[in-house]
Amino acid sequence: MNFFIRTKKRLSRYLNAFFKKRQSRIGIYGPPNAGKTTLSNRIVRDWTGDALGPVSEIPHETRRARRKEGITISNQNGNRVTIDIVDTPGVTTKIDYQEFIEYGMEKDEAVKRAREATEGVAEAMHWLREDIDGVIYMLDSTLDPFTQVNIMLVGIIESRNLPVIIVANKIDLPDASASAIRKAFPQHPVIPVSGLEGNNMEELYEKMLEHFG
Repeated sequence: MNFFIRTKKRLSRYLNAFFKKRQSRIGIYGPPNAGKTTLSNRIVRDWTGDALGPVSEIPHETRRARRKEGITISNQNGNRVTIDIVDTPGVTTKIDYQEFIEYGMEKDEAVKRAREATEGVAEAMHWLREDIDGVIYMLDSTLDPFTQVNIMLVGIIESRNLPVIIVANKIDLPDASASAIRKAFPQHPVIPVSGLEGNNMEELYEKMLEHFG
């Protein structure tokens, strides 16, 4: 009798696991220093009280993808979505260790960081091609959005038919221009925010409910 009870419990766990819907993995992508980890921390902190990773003014502070599971976003209308946030390394076409030396690093440390950053870019691209269900694409709204990296990444996202929200970050800075990003990518929703100050996060959360729910 105990054998049949144990078998029934194991079968029940197997069926629950098999039919359970996997939570959507939402990747936060963009070039280095766009504010990806700052925004990731803001989202995670707002909904869980936790954080995801450290930030720095030095490029490529994030050199490995970081994932926070089970973040439930909701609104006053009762709409809700539970997602996993994946904070990815900044994607660029060139990583030069000399750039890190300019921030005061010794050569050995700079070379090590450049190697890790290069590996991180490869990891980010693997996630994008294989394991991501939706994208928040981060751009620094003080910079020109028409770059090779941005056009390439948005093209890959579109080729996979992934839902994407473009975030124009750093609107707290005086030379920010969300309109330039809207002109660059008119085919996608653009939400201006300050991940650092928390400006306009409610609009982003509403768009996330609409796009990723």
